[in-house]
Amino acid sequence: MTAEGATETIRQRVLYSGHVQGVFFRATSADLARRFDVVGHVRNLPDGAVELEAEGPLPEVERFLTQVAERYEGHITNASRTTLPARGDERRFEIRF
Repeated sequence: MTAEGATETIRQRVLYSGHVQGVFFRATSADLARRFDVVGHVRNLPDGAVELEAEGPLPEVERFLTQVAERYEGHITNASRTTLPARGDERRFEIRF
């Protein structure tokens, strides 16, 4: 936190595996992202996993990722999270193909 009390901007990359393609994971994640102060993207990977990157204030990113995990609890077998440097150049959360 800064002196003014603002929360730092973070970026998290999550690789989800399991039955995560063909179940509207990308569309649902994009819809959920609109409810939070996050930007980034979600995309299918050739190996059947889904990559999601979310950037925003720490509490918003955490709440968003929690919602994604809860929504797809029965489909996700593994979620591997990595912290990345914040980019600061995105204006929305999008589905990438």
